[in-house]
Parts: sequence; structure tokens; C-alpha cells
Amino acid sequence: MELNMSFSHDSDDEYEKLIRRMNPPRVVIDNEACKNATVIRVDSANKHGILLEVVQVLTDLNLIITKAYISSDGCWFMDVFNVIDQDGNKITDEGIVDYITKCLGPEACFASSMRSVGVKPSMDHTVIELTGSDRPGLLSEVSAVLTHLKCNVVNAEVWTHNTRAAAVMQVTDDETGGAITDPDRLSVIKELLSNVLKGSNKSGLAKTVVSHDITHTERRLHQLMFADRDYERTEDDSLDERRRPDVSVVNWYDKDYSVVTIKCKDRPKLLFDTVCTLTDMQYVVFHANIDAEGPEAYQEYYIRHIDGSPVKSDAERERVIQCLEAAIKRRVSEGLKLELCTTDRIGLLSDVTRIFRENSLAVTRAEVTTKAGKALNTFYVRDASGCIVDAKTIDAIRQTIGQTILKVKGNPDDLKPASQESPTRFLFGGLFKSRSFVNFGLVRSYS
Repeated sequence: MELNMSFSHDSDDEYEKLIRRMNPPRVVIDNEACKNATVIRVDSANKHGILLEVVQVLTDLNLIITKAYISSDGCWFMDVFNVIDQDGNKITDEGIVDYITKCLGPEACFASSMRSVGVKPSMDHTVIELTGSDRPGLLSEVSAVLTHLKCNVVNAEVWTHNTRAAAVMQVTDDETGGAITDPDRLSVIKELLSNVLKGSNKSGLAKTVVSHDITHTERRLHQLMFADRDYERTEDDSLDERRRPDVSVVNWYDKDYSVVTIKCKDRPKLLFDTVCTLTDMQYVVFHANIDAEGPEAYQEYYIRHIDGSPVKSDAERERVIQCLEAAIKRRVSEGLKLELCTTDRIGLLSDVTRIFRENSLAVTRAEVTTKAGKALNTFYVRDASGCIVDAKTIDAIRQTIGQTILKVKGNPDDLKPASQESPTRFLFGGLFKSRSFVNFGLVRSYS
């Protein structure tokens, strides 16, 4: 039986390759068809997940999709996207145009797996995936353990939603600058991080995975939080109806589709988040209409499950709604936005997040990147109790880290007026003004 199933899978794969050879993808990028956007048309042989691949390429370039029309009935996939750049302009950069054509055109026809999650090993860094219960100071504790184990965090993204936390971190060995390959050391890293994630909660709802796979970080975060069931509503979430996206699912029995309609405030990467979730839930999008030209986004999907059936029950319908609500809300950045830019060094993330923790700040989302020896980090923070951050606390933190190193971005309403007495208290005063700080904290080396 296993041999027959394997043979059938291989035959289907070869058949798909033949279809793609006979009908290679065609990409047309047109700056004349629309007055205020670049129109990108993609025609290709159809396969599960192709819509996500196209949206992923455009989203990774930080392009804004203002309109989209999708049709993929039968064996053919046809897509039209209206896109603009971050400044609201058409896409005229030849480098970007060539990149889109190469990624979505015939040259990428047989290399689409390169854009998939977790398919290629890397010796440049080690990937650490974390999921567990969220709590104030969690990122600080994780960063401290990694610094203690002589791991340098070169890239990381952290999401929190509905009392759950997930992170994808790329780390390198402090001494070699490359991936960590020693199995014993990887085992220690996994064990210690798992202990941190569990904290006082011994229920086992925490997970640490260490690998050398190359992953698409944002898609992987969706998968991690979905697997951790962050879409299940809590009592607090159920009371907050006003902030909930408008998501509906109805069956169109004449055509055997389920029609998913989403209305919510528009934001960057919203389309990617919803398509990613539908794909990972094993639904196929046959038709779609996307309109995000104003402050509100409207998305309409005609879907079936991968087995060919529409949504079958009220329980399944409710699950689709909850999962799409979670996909929309995970990336919503609640809290005050802080941007840090400074020379990168071992333990930087640990030191910065420790200062946040000592001043009763909780990180709700974080993006950590390093480029050419520079650390470019973005943090969204709230008071540990979930309230708006006190302005005096932020001022004191900035004085310690450096006014030019840590800057406040975003909405001033995310700061409350400074109180007469601030609870701010620094255990490591002048941390960024002296080289002596490297001797503080955990100094026991890994052996």
C-alpha cells in the first residue's frame, strides 16, 4: 500500500511538472493600465498554494496591494493585482520589476519550493522557534539565556496574541559567527529555553524547536500560533466586540462554494495574513475580490476545502471565522513603538529587554534585524498591567540607553502624561555609556 501511495504521489508530481512545462507562468507588469497603481497580471497552471506564493513575493517587497482579482477555476490560475510602493507611487524601479518577473515567471516555475517554509538547510545561522504563554519579561528572559549560552541573535520576530507568544529567532555562534552544529549544545539550548517558556506553568503548553531550516518568518509565525490555538477566544476577548473584525462565512449552494467576507481596518500585509491562514487551513481560493483603496479593507473569497467540499458545519464555520480573526489581529501592533538603532554586539537584545522589564514594560511585538554591523530593532511596548506607558518612564529609559539610540515612534496617544513620581528604577545605570556593563549579569560561560 505504501509503495502504491508513493508511486501515485510521484506520478501526480510528474504530471504537474509536465503541465507547467507546457504552460509556463506569464507575468505582465503594466504601468499604463491604471492611473494610480501598477497592474501586475499573473497567469499560470494552477496548484494549491500558488496564490499565497504570489502574494508573499509582493508583500516581501513591502508593496501595497490596493486591489486584486483572483480566478482559478479548473487548471488555470489568473491573478490581477494593483500595487503601489510605500510612498503611494507606481513601481518604476527596474530592479524590483525584474525581481517580480523572475520570482513569478517561467524561471521560478520549478523552484517554487525555495519560497516555501522550512525546505532548505542553512549553515549561516540556527533557527529557534518558540511558543508558549505570554507574560511580561518573557523576551528578556529568553534573550538572557541565549546570551548566557554565547548565542548572538541576528534576526528575530516576536508576536503575542490572546495570552500566547510565538517567536522565530535566527542565532549564530558567538565565536564562529556561523550556525551552531554541536548536538549537545543544541540540546542544552532547547532544554533551557523550554524551561523559560514554561516558567511556573508546568502544563506543558510550551514548545521549542531548533533547526537549520530556512523559513519564511511571518508565515511560520502564523503556523506556530495557529498550532498553539491562539484563535480560541478568552473571556476578555469575547467582551471586546467593537474591536473584532467583521468576518462572515456563508455557503453558496448553487456553485458549491463557501463565501468568506472580511471587513476591517486596512493595514500593511493584511492580504498576506488572511491568504496564509486559509492556505494553511487547507482551503483553496477559487475566486477573490480585494479592495483596500481606502482606510477600510474589503476581502471576499470563494473557497472549498482541499477535499473539494465547502464548509460543512456550524462548528467548522465558527472555526474559520475565529482563525481569520486571529490572523488579522496577530500583527496588529498594540502599544508604544520604540525604534533602536546602534552598533550590534553580543547581548544587546538581552540588555535592552532587561531594561524594559526592570521598568515594568511588556513587549507585545518585536522585530530584530542586523545589517552591516548595525542593530535595527523595533519594539511595541505596554505597561506590564496592559495600560498605556508613562511618558516619564520612557524618558528615563531613553536617557539610560541613549536619546539618539532609542526613539519613540507612532501615536502620541500611546503615551500617558508623566506622573509626579515615576516608579522607574534602574539596576544598571548608564548601561550604554560604559563598557563595564559586559561584566554584569550571567557570566558563566557555556562548556
